[in-house]
Amino acid sequence: MMSRVQKGMIAGLAATVAVSVLELANLYFGPWAASFPRLLSVMLQMPDQIIVGWIAHFLVGTFVLGGAFGVLCPRLPTDTPESKGILFAVGAFIVMGLTVAPLVGALGGRPVGIFFMQAGFGTLVWMLATHAVYGIVLGNVYGRLVARDRHAHPVTDGATAH
Repeated sequence: MMSRVQKGMIAGLAATVAVSVLELANLYFGPWAASFPRLLSVMLQMPDQIIVGWIAHFLVGTFVLGGAFGVLCPRLPTDTPESKGILFAVGAFIVMGLTVAPLVGALGGRPVGIFFMQAGFGTLVWMLATHAVYGIVLGNVYGRLVARDRHAHPVTDGATAH
C-alpha cells in the first residue's frame, strides 16, 4: 500500500509527462507560446540550456507538486479528483506567477514579470491551459490509485484501510 505522497508523486509524473507532450508539440509545431521548460531555464539563469528547464520541469511536477497534491487532495473543497487537480494546479500557477516569477528579476535573473507577462499574453493563456491539463491528469491518476487501494483493502469495522 502506498502513502498519499507516493500516490501524488506517481500522479505528478503522469501529469508531467502529459504536459510535456503538449510542450513538445508547442516547441516543434509552434511555438504558440514560450514553453514552460524554456521559462524555467531562463528563471534558473541558464537561458541557453533548455535541458535544465526540462529537468526542473520533471522534478517540480513529480516531486514537489505531486507530493504536495497527495497531502492536500483530501482537504480541497471540490467533489471529484479531477476538479481537485485543476484547483490545485491553477492555484500553484497563481502562487508561482505572483511570487517566483517576479522574484527572478529582483534576484538578478532575466525578468519574466508577474505571470510571465514579459513572454506575452499567449504564454499566460498557454500556461493556464497546460496547468489545467496537468491538474486533470494529476487528479485522475491520483483518484484511480486511491480507488485501487480501497478495493485491495476493504473497509474493516467501518474504517478504511489507510
